[in-house]
Amino acid sequence: MSPSPAGTVNPPSRHASGHHWTAVRLALGTASALGISRFAYGLLLPAMQEDLRWTLAEAGGMGTANGLGYLLGALATAAIVRRRGTATAFRAGMVLTAVSLAATVVSDAYAALLAARVLAGATGAVVFVSGGVIASRIAARAGSGLPITVYFAGTGLGIVLSGAAIPALGEHWRPAWLGLAVAAALATAVSWTAASTEDDARDAGPGRARMRPLWRPALAYLLFATGYITYITFLSAYLAYRNASLGQVVLTWTVLGLAVMAAPALWSRPTARWPGTRALTTLLAVLGGGSALALAAPTPPVILLSALVYGATFMGVPAAVTALIKTRTAPADWTATLAAFTTVFAAGQTAGPWIAGLVADRTSTEAALAWTAILCLAAALIAAGHRERPAPRRP
Repeated sequence: MSPSPAGTVNPPSRHASGHHWTAVRLALGTASALGISRFAYGLLLPAMQEDLRWTLAEAGGMGTANGLGYLLGALATAAIVRRRGTATAFRAGMVLTAVSLAATVVSDAYAALLAARVLAGATGAVVFVSGGVIASRIAARAGSGLPITVYFAGTGLGIVLSGAAIPALGEHWRPAWLGLAVAAALATAVSWTAASTEDDARDAGPGRARMRPLWRPALAYLLFATGYITYITFLSAYLAYRNASLGQVVLTWTVLGLAVMAAPALWSRPTARWPGTRALTTLLAVLGGGSALALAAPTPPVILLSALVYGATFMGVPAAVTALIKTRTAPADWTATLAAFTTVFAAGQTAGPWIAGLVADRTSTEAALAWTAILCLAAALIAAGHRERPAPRRP
């Protein structure tokens, strides 16, 4: 099926509800690869930092290692998909993500922990890209943008699970990682059949990454990736710096995760129907403003509101980018283009936590939140300058 022109939605199919349920199960991919594997580290950071006597730069270095793995995985995904197919890439990535989480408790050595985080990043990128392509195909068959936003909203389920369970474990970060590995394994089992696709034959062709017409969104995506990751990486450290109670930490993370899960209700229609980069620009602007709230008035209610706004917007950005790729490139080029955008994304979030950690070491943890706000607002300005080109012709 050829992509619809920008700003339109294909007529809904009779099996739309079945497609949406498939997208829900597929969303366990982002729940595992992002919500559990990547973002739960922010909850575990204070305990690991204290037990292993890390500086904030060393703590940020773990985020950088995960981002480096993500970059390597993004670079490899298109080749893996061509050789093994989208479904196999997704399933293998899910299995290895669970393995990488279990490997985190094998050793306390910084190098060993870095290696485990690199592996988790690499497998997470394979899940992210291959799952995004499958979600795009489901959306095309359903005639709706909802499967794309549902897929990325799965991240929120992983955040809610982590936020509800991890803080209560206190300094016991090793059992927490093992529990996350079990949760990732269960997510793998439930999502297994959702990855089935009738379109793997098109992955045998090389496809091309269509970046030139989308260079402004790509640059905005780079700044977003460099900025957004620091907020969620250092959120728990920021709360600890402000002597937040256990209840406040749990509530903040739970609200953030629930907001991610609710995001499709807010952003599915704008993502599918607003022309060009209007949805992307709006998401980035709201995200930047929400991140700044916690700095403007760092009281518990305002910090909670900041987490709510952040959660309701940050996973909407990759959903908007995926929808943009779907409408502006031919289906045969979806995997290559999405992989290229994910590579840009990975490069940004590889550098972000480490640089923000260095700055925070010399100032305070508030600098990490300011970093997110500034870069996301700058990304919004760049995305707003994008000019649409005619959609690709139907074959």
